[in-house]
Amino acid sequence: MDFFSVVTLFGGLAFFLYGMKMLSDGLERMAGGKLESGLKKLTSNWFMGLTLGVGITAAIQSSSAVTVMLVGLVNSGIMTIGRSIPIIMGSNIGTTLTAWILTLVGVESDNFWMSLMKPENFSLIFAFIGILLIMAGKSDRKKNIGSVLIGFAILMYGMKLMSGAVKPLANNPAFTSLFTAFKNPLLGVLVGLVVTAVIQSSSASVGILQALALTGSVSYGAAIPIIMGQNIGTCVTAMISSMGVTRNAKKVAVIHIIFNLVGTAFCLGIYCLADRLLDMAFVDMPIDAVGIAVVHTAFNVFTVALLLPFTKLLERLANKILPDLQEEKALMLDIRLMSTPSVAIAECEALAVQMSQVARTALSSAMTLLKEGYDSEKARQILDWEKELDQYEDTLGTYLVQLSSKRISEKDSLKVSKILHTLNDFERLGDHAVNLMEAAQELHEKGLQFSVKAQEELAVLHSAIEEIMVHTTDAYGANDGQIAHLVEPIEQCVDHLVTDIKARHILRLQAGECSIEMGFILSDVLNNFERISDHCSNVAVAVIALSHNGFDTHQYLREMKQDDEEYRRMRKEYGEKYRLN
Repeated sequence: MDFFSVVTLFGGLAFFLYGMKMLSDGLERMAGGKLESGLKKLTSNWFMGLTLGVGITAAIQSSSAVTVMLVGLVNSGIMTIGRSIPIIMGSNIGTTLTAWILTLVGVESDNFWMSLMKPENFSLIFAFIGILLIMAGKSDRKKNIGSVLIGFAILMYGMKLMSGAVKPLANNPAFTSLFTAFKNPLLGVLVGLVVTAVIQSSSASVGILQALALTGSVSYGAAIPIIMGQNIGTCVTAMISSMGVTRNAKKVAVIHIIFNLVGTAFCLGIYCLADRLLDMAFVDMPIDAVGIAVVHTAFNVFTVALLLPFTKLLERLANKILPDLQEEKALMLDIRLMSTPSVAIAECEALAVQMSQVARTALSSAMTLLKEGYDSEKARQILDWEKELDQYEDTLGTYLVQLSSKRISEKDSLKVSKILHTLNDFERLGDHAVNLMEAAQELHEKGLQFSVKAQEELAVLHSAIEEIMVHTTDAYGANDGQIAHLVEPIEQCVDHLVTDIKARHILRLQAGECSIEMGFILSDVLNNFERISDHCSNVAVAVIALSHNGFDTHQYLREMKQDDEEYRRMRKEYGEKYRLN
């Protein structure tokens, strides 16, 4: 090969890999949180897991990305090892789609309709449409479709450059003899393994092999072992991603390696035995891009069919190789999930919902102490919950700041904004739970008790706070703007209740029915209740903002209180419901 051909070959490889990355990223952003919800909800049986593995890998064009995702989900304690095995197997089948797409490069025909299938005739049109969508498209979906089209065009152009660069090698005796050497099955497996391990993509290495096959110098005998080796080489990504994770997460990578090693060993053994006994003539025949796609698909489908009945055995084998030494605590969020931002954001949402439930539980328990009397055990639990909320805030805040630097969709960006805007509110609710607990403790230690009238008034306020917390956390968990609309009228009701109770306390104080010391405690409790409702309002507005794809929250609150008939109706309804006697 001359210098220009070498430069063209490596330039084509660069275009090919970049196009595949762009295509994969665009498809992943289009799939969004559906990847995460699918992985967690649709793996109840082996068939669903297998189908999901095929579907997701075909959708994002990367079995490595799916495996890394699984390592992160198992490391976070979200998914079990057993449920990950069928998905791993399915991903091996899903990744074969790329090879079929790349067969279009070898289309040769004078027929008009067939000529339209040639990449040089349609990829530039795809690129043109893609750049128009990116530049002129207003919606996130259109921009992502544009990225997919451009990625596909670049990938096809890179493939064309590679095949053009190696075409002169068809008559080169040294090149022909090189692939004759690869007919040694073990050497072929080794070459496929090393090339795939270096570029960390079996789809890309299969594409390179297809480009070389277009020269007509690659035989079936050389290609089959290389394809088998490529399946082992793709395990390198999972091995790298499993560094520094829990042993359970490491087992995902181990199962991936075992699956591909056993499948390759079995198929290679059958191939070598059949070649020796039957002297198969097709082994010396040149293979084309379609033939490589057929072999790649047949090998992966056969391997899955062979090992699918033994998923439990694979799990036990992984447990033997990596026995559990001690109980390991799963990470709240795994950094590996950032390789698939939509999945990472979905996990952040799930963790934020857990945080909201902890805050709700802590407040409910603190209000119980005020109503029913102080209990030291419950008080310690409230302090533990408050520390847990601090940990949630630190973990989620740090993770989301890192995640914000990734290229994410507009919808995902709004989700990140919602979580970041509400973290402090949930953490502060924990602080208010502690404040209420300390007020109950002070009453207990000093032997004090609110007057009967004050207890009746606080009971009404307690009920309003409980309802506003229920609506807030329900709306947050379901991203339900309709439920969130119920929060603001209650918040206004709480503000008026606090004002009325303070005014009534002053009258009791003037009548000598209450002490100044009790007044300080009551005022502290009322201020905490008022702040609790304010934080609930902040959370509800963030949920509504997400459902409307963002807006000016201050303007929304102002207009709602001035012009919204439904708000006024609910405000009146809650005023009647939580009226002081």
